[in-house]
Amino acid sequence: MDAQNLPTAEELMAALRADDVSSVELTDEAITRIERDDKAINAICVPDFDRARTAARAADEARGRGEDRPLLGLPVTVKESYDIAGLPTTWGIPAHRDHIPAEDAVQVSRLREAGAVILGKTNVPPALQDVQSFNDIYGTTNNPWDHTRTSGGSSGGSAAALAAGFGALSIGSDIAGSLRTPAHFCGVYAHKPTLGLAPSRGMVPPTAPPYPAEPDLAVVGPMARGARDLTLLLDVMAGPDPLTLGVAYGLTLPPARHERLGDFRVLVLDDHPLIPTGSAVRAGVERVADALADAGARVERHSPLLPDLTEAALLYTQLLFAGFSARFPVEFYEEWRTRAAALGADDQGLDAARVRGLVFSHRDWIEANGRRERHRQGWRRLFESFDAVVCPVTPTPAFPHDHHPDGEQRRLDIDGVQYPYFDQLVWAGVATMPGLPATAVPAGRSPEGLPVGVQIIGPMWEDRTPLRLAELLEERVGGFGGVVG
Repeated sequence: MDAQNLPTAEELMAALRADDVSSVELTDEAITRIERDDKAINAICVPDFDRARTAARAADEARGRGEDRPLLGLPVTVKESYDIAGLPTTWGIPAHRDHIPAEDAVQVSRLREAGAVILGKTNVPPALQDVQSFNDIYGTTNNPWDHTRTSGGSSGGSAAALAAGFGALSIGSDIAGSLRTPAHFCGVYAHKPTLGLAPSRGMVPPTAPPYPAEPDLAVVGPMARGARDLTLLLDVMAGPDPLTLGVAYGLTLPPARHERLGDFRVLVLDDHPLIPTGSAVRAGVERVADALADAGARVERHSPLLPDLTEAALLYTQLLFAGFSARFPVEFYEEWRTRAAALGADDQGLDAARVRGLVFSHRDWIEANGRRERHRQGWRRLFESFDAVVCPVTPTPAFPHDHHPDGEQRRLDIDGVQYPYFDQLVWAGVATMPGLPATAVPAGRSPEGLPVGVQIIGPMWEDRTPLRLAELLEERVGGFGGVVG
């Protein structure tokens, strides 16, 4: 894939403000590219080109009157799971193919208020519950770098759209790496905000009322082709929901801890006790670690302050799957209760954690949440000595499409050895379980030419620290499309 000549959002906004290009021109160019290239990629599942062209003309007229907004006239895309008035929101579930909400999600409203031109919606897996993006309504989204491989999930359509040049920004969501994994697989950037920083009202399953209630673990966040673009979009997304009193963070995020790469204190991890790290991803972590060390940053590989990764992964898995079972039919839930009761007390693996989580009682959840708070305190102590943690997003680059209907039967190939498919989620859980911000950044290519990324985890409510580190690393490691040097 040719990654050249795909400008960042920041570059396009500068061109718009200088009157070097119009929003109509940018929008027409994006639509032409989609109509030409998306048949092979299938990232844009719900185009909205007529309204996009209308919005582009309005943006040009507004700029002609002297208006200026953060995204005025910029073409963007939106993950299918967000409500957009007049467009279907199906979450990839065939039974809901005709569900059309009457109002925009709060983040869609914020995009419009910022002046963005929405080109359409991007593809997802059914119910957003896969590391790939395919469903029976819209089909399969292919990785722009290799069409035989997945673009990731559940924000895989958004990552593929960015890598293919279908808009300059996109918004997605993340509970199990759904922003970070597609970014890693497609060579773009994404940021999982601190839990609670950006409201998600209107990003709800079809027919569910769009209440201003935030689900456990899940966040919404920005995706882009450039590191600085993440901050541009996060500043649009952050802040309490106006329908609630909200949390008084978000609008006053503290600045990054440092401005120079050499001032950062970074803990680098490349091993997880529950799953190996593939050689291509390990090499990406090493490229980032070397860039940090060469710039004079303090880089360490071990710390007794790091919360126990095995306990964290099991706890994350239980909390994650506890949230999934609330919508199960009663008979399905009872089947899983029977399976959980048959588990031996000494069975403490990830499979057992998934089963136990599916049938958590409220008492179980309260106990698990207490353990989560202990982990959060451990992370607070760690971030007194470090500014960020660099680690994998998943153990491998993008893998070949695997549509086996039973996810438990799928396997992930890590350097020739097979592992349970869902075990790859443990790296995503390192940041998700305690609610920490994490920025996915490109870190080069695999020997096969596939993108490889890492994630930069920062302190809670200090999103600007991993975002700034991502910007500084972009200059040394290379961003979308390649490696510096």
